[in-house]
Amino acid sequence: MSPEIDPATGPAGRLARGSDEPLTAQLAQRYAERIGQKLLAPGTRLPSVRDCARRHGVSPSTVVGAYDLLLAQGLVEARPQRGFYVRAASTPPRAAAPVAAAPASLQPRPVDATALIRGMFQVRGGKSSPGMGTLPEDWLDAAMLQRALRRVAGESGTDWLRYGHPEGDESLRRALVQRLADLGIEAGAAQIVTTIGATQALDVISRTLLQPGDAVLVDEPGWAVEYARLTRAGMRLLPVPRGPVGPDLDVLAQLLERHAPRLYVTVSVLHNPTGYSLSPAVAHQVLRLAERHDLTIVEDDTYSWFAPAHATRLAQLDGLQRTVLVSGFSKILAPQWRVGWLAAPARLVERFVDTKLLSTLTTAAPLERALAACLEQGALRRHADRVVDRLDAARARTQRLVREAGFRFATPPAGLFGWVDVGADTARLVQPLLDDGWLIAPGTLFHAAPRPSTLMRINFATAQDARFWRTVKALASRT
Repeated sequence: MSPEIDPATGPAGRLARGSDEPLTAQLAQRYAERIGQKLLAPGTRLPSVRDCARRHGVSPSTVVGAYDLLLAQGLVEARPQRGFYVRAASTPPRAAAPVAAAPASLQPRPVDATALIRGMFQVRGGKSSPGMGTLPEDWLDAAMLQRALRRVAGESGTDWLRYGHPEGDESLRRALVQRLADLGIEAGAAQIVTTIGATQALDVISRTLLQPGDAVLVDEPGWAVEYARLTRAGMRLLPVPRGPVGPDLDVLAQLLERHAPRLYVTVSVLHNPTGYSLSPAVAHQVLRLAERHDLTIVEDDTYSWFAPAHATRLAQLDGLQRTVLVSGFSKILAPQWRVGWLAAPARLVERFVDTKLLSTLTTAAPLERALAACLEQGALRRHADRVVDRLDAARARTQRLVREAGFRFATPPAGLFGWVDVGADTARLVQPLLDDGWLIAPGTLFHAAPRPSTLMRINFATAQDARFWRTVKALASRT
């Protein structure tokens, strides 16, 4: 990394105009985060005032104000005729200067992961919810699920009266072996553990491999639920900027050197929220870094069914040596079918099973057997093919509506989600839109440290109503 590199540039680092947080505070926060992560080492020179103003499209006075805040916090020092430099950690910092708060009448309500989840159950008026993370009900195949359940109910006898197998139902684990083979990943049924959804799989892994205070690498932008889950478990988050072909390798390497994290949680295929997918070249570099630093990679493959089978996965290249692959079926099947799974190196499986037993004993074998039947008979694959075709059409329509509203996509549209820039702080749009019956996922949710953002994640399947985009346009223009 260059000694004068600006860590706050790029799509994830744009300042949000129209936010309640002043631009000076936003810019100072960007640098403070990178200094705290040791990505800007002591002695590093910050960009000149003029250069920083040009990069961020702000006035020199805004940059001076941001640097003054960093000075007041003891994070940087001013050297006459030379500029601003990151202060050595041994120098006692001064108290942080207070930032004037916006009037209470202008303060948006707090937006966090649980607020979004609760909002899913509060949308009124029968309108679609562009911020939802699931498919609309009429896209799902209820008849397929009913047939599978009837078949399993007729064959199970008294099996339902006992606990299931600790690793998970054997028929589902065998079916998942074939699913993995279709993705180019070789694994045996003994390497697979079923869970109550992919979220529990992630939780089992972190509870097994981490202790409170451990550092964890995460994608940024990334999913707020994962940020919140890890933070509440006492972990230190180390955000790695996510680009078009994968993580920023320079930042990743520096964080590995300076913090020795135990785990990297990432999405390789159809990353949430950007839609980016990992390139083979970057994947090889990530695995080389993992080998060098004894890093375990947790690869969240939740959106697998929306992607081509040949998409690059770390677990495929690595052969499940340093990777643990996680996935589930709620996105493609039905939200209430909380069936997830993980595929892991053999040496870790027993430890994961122990953690699963302590948290939930076992999982629901009847649901797992019904799901196995859907996989074995090809019914789930055919359903997924139909969904992908329908999603392609929805994506095209949504792109047209976004253009007509005068907005733009920050990343090329792909998969289930789009990353849209509306030119106004989307956190301030949440409540008025919810009052009108629309749920959105504002960009602030997708940063490890919440910050104003003009971006929002939309679901292509539920963002096809022109009324929604007209409402957003009207609200954004007044913000």
